[in-house]
Amino acid sequence: MSTPAITEGGHAHRDDVGSKIGMWLFLFTELVLFGGLFIIYAVYRFRFPEEFHLAAVQLDTLVGTVNTMILLTSSLTMAMSITALRQGRRGLSAFLLSGTILLGFAFLFNKYFEWAHKIDAGIYPQSPAMLALPQGEILYFGLYYVMTGLHALHVVIGLTILGVMLRSVLRGTLTADRPFRLEAGGLYWHLVDIIWIFLFPLFYLLH
Repeated sequence: MSTPAITEGGHAHRDDVGSKIGMWLFLFTELVLFGGLFIIYAVYRFRFPEEFHLAAVQLDTLVGTVNTMILLTSSLTMAMSITALRQGRRGLSAFLLSGTILLGFAFLFNKYFEWAHKIDAGIYPQSPAMLALPQGEILYFGLYYVMTGLHALHVVIGLTILGVMLRSVLRGTLTADRPFRLEAGGLYWHLVDIIWIFLFPLFYLLH
């Protein structure tokens, strides 16, 4: 959100440049968080290559691919929504933003059933079946739940932000001359997508 400031004449103005810098700094901290997890994944994969391979083949690559396509499409509709708002086409912007939100829920829907399938099979943290696995497979599935779970949490946060933005667009408080909050929400949503682009090959493709 833009930071208001007071000019010498007593009029408020928005410090959009400062707000954008703040937003980028926040996104950087998120990248540091996931970057640390990626490093941990790489270390354990190097130590337990065979166990990671055996665990990876148990994941459904098709589900991961579908979710990747969903998020990539949502990034497109998000960018188109911002462009539409900048052009003053508020109705189209709201429509595209609604599509982005629906795609986000579709991602969570697929992830829920993927997790449910693994849990039904007895593969979840501290389960007897998981604890009976070799150490490398335990580490793999532990990282799988932590990293995809943390990503899903970010999707939920992103959907909440986009929901607030949609209400603002519909109410007319976000307009062509005041698009920054929607742009900031778009940056966060793109970050969520980028993180998944890294998670997808690590867990679903690198067998």
